[in-house]
Amino acid sequence: MPPRKIIIDTDPGQDDAVAILLALASPDELEVLGITAVAGNVPLPLTAKNARIVCELAGRADVAVYAGCDAPIARKLVTAEHVHGKTGLDGPDLPDPVMPLQEAHAVDFIIDTLRAHAPGTVTLCPLGPLTNIATAFTRAPDIVSRVQEIVLMGGAYFEVGNITPAAEFNIYVDPEAADIVFKSGAPIVVMPLDVTHKALVTKARNDAFRALGTPAGIAVAQMTDFFERFDKEKYGSEGAPLHDPCVTAYLLNPDLFSGRHINVAVETTSELTLGMTVADWWRVTERAPNALFIGDLDAEGFFTLLTDRLARL
Repeated sequence: MPPRKIIIDTDPGQDDAVAILLALASPDELEVLGITAVAGNVPLPLTAKNARIVCELAGRADVAVYAGCDAPIARKLVTAEHVHGKTGLDGPDLPDPVMPLQEAHAVDFIIDTLRAHAPGTVTLCPLGPLTNIATAFTRAPDIVSRVQEIVLMGGAYFEVGNITPAAEFNIYVDPEAADIVFKSGAPIVVMPLDVTHKALVTKARNDAFRALGTPAGIAVAQMTDFFERFDKEKYGSEGAPLHDPCVTAYLLNPDLFSGRHINVAVETTSELTLGMTVADWWRVTERAPNALFIGDLDAEGFFTLLTDRLARL
C-alpha cells in the first residue's frame, strides 16, 4: 500500500509536536504533504515557528510549513500558555528554525492540495482549533467531497471540559469553525478527551523516551516533563496525556482504538456551554451520525508504537 497522504493542521503545543514527530517518523505509512499552522495554544507566529522547529528536530526540513488563520472566525483568540508555556514548546531548549515558512496561506494550500489530488486520497489531521479547515470549506465547498477523512483531536463526552466546565480547548477556541466542520458531511473521526486522557505518560513511559538517547527522544521527554505539571495539579494524574498523538496513532494502527459512529453537534450560542461537543453517545436522538467518536484505546500498544517510531528519528 502506498503511504496515506495527510495534511497536519496544528497549533504546537508539546503534544502537537509529538504527533508531528510520530507522523514524520512513519514515512512508509504516512506522506505528510504539508503542515498548516493555526492560532490556538499560542498565537500564530509561534505556532508557525514551532511547526518548523519540530520538522528540523525530526531531520525533515523538506516538509513545507504554511501559516494560516491568526484568529477564530467570529471570536477573539483564547490561548493556553498556562498549559504549554510562553513559547508553546517550553521544556527543551530547541534552536530557532532555519527552514523557511512558505509564502502561501495555509487555507490556500489546503484548497489547492485537495483539488490537485484525486478525490478521496488526502486526509486532514487537525490538532488544534478548526479555523483553517472551516475557512477552506467555506471558501471552496467543492473540496469537502474530495476529503478522504478528517481525523481530529477535540471535544469530549464523559470527560466534558478542560477549558470551561463544558468545553474542550480546541473546540472552544473556535466553535463556529467546529460547527462548520461537523456539519460538512466529510467523514470524521474524533479523538476526544475521553480517549486522550488514557494516553497517559507515566514516569516509566517518559523514561523510555529519554532512554532513546536521540535529540527527538530527549526533547519529547523534556516536553512531557514540562507539560505534565498542569495535569498533575489539575487532575491528580500520574503524568501528562498525549492528546494529539492519538490522531497520528489512529492513522498508523486504528485497531488500537474503539468508538461509536454517532452524531456530534457543537454548541455555538450558549454562554454556559459554548464549544461543548454534544455527542449522542447513547443514540437518544434522531440526529444522523456524522462522526466516529473514539472512546477507548490500548494504551500499552499506543506507547509501544510511539516509542518505537521515535527511535527512528
